[in-house]
Amino acid sequence: MWCDRHLDEIRPLTPALSFSSFLLGTVLLGPSALFAQTTDPLAARSKGSAKAPVTVYEMADFQCPACRMFTVTVMPALDSEFIRTGKVRWVFINLPLPSIHPNALAAAEVAMCAARQRRFWQTHDALYLHQDGWAKLPQPRDTLVALAQRAGVDRDKLNACIQGGTARAAVQQDAERAARSGAHSTPSFYIEGGLLEGAPYTPDPMRHVLDSVYAVRTAPRRNPK
Repeated sequence: MWCDRHLDEIRPLTPALSFSSFLLGTVLLGPSALFAQTTDPLAARSKGSAKAPVTVYEMADFQCPACRMFTVTVMPALDSEFIRTGKVRWVFINLPLPSIHPNALAAAEVAMCAARQRRFWQTHDALYLHQDGWAKLPQPRDTLVALAQRAGVDRDKLNACIQGGTARAAVQQDAERAARSGAHSTPSFYIEGGLLEGAPYTPDPMRHVLDSVYAVRTAPRRNPK
């Protein structure tokens, strides 16, 4: 049985692939020499079965327009075709880019605190759907908290979490994970040993990638002669 390559266990991958270059080549995946962790610190922001043959780490910035586009136009199809069917486990990794998205870190903190109340994905969706309403605010915190509250998060617990500072530290740890994968832009996707940068505008390119990786991961292994 193959072991998943956890994002904490990888070396930087260079160069990164675009969707076009990935689809032009053959997907080559072998058994990992690294073992998956016995505990799952990312469970609160994961979708799909922990036993899925394929794991995708999406590295994204809540203020990134391309990330919003991917969430709104591409992710619903992937969710129904790959995640809910048990083929793919999807994990969200924060990669805020504050030099161009000054409110991204504040949004990531809110999402991480929401995860502690098991409301990460509801808050994730609300932040992206209403991105235009908070992205350019000089002080976005109240608006972000209100969005999380409407997504079912307890406001007092959320504010206490933000003020405690541990969520910011967790976001920074995520950014370090992403850097180790070789990701420098958002969204980027680490898929079973390969890094893809950029988001497709339709589900088809990612659908082809996931179908290819899934086929390799589930193919019968040949016995050495």
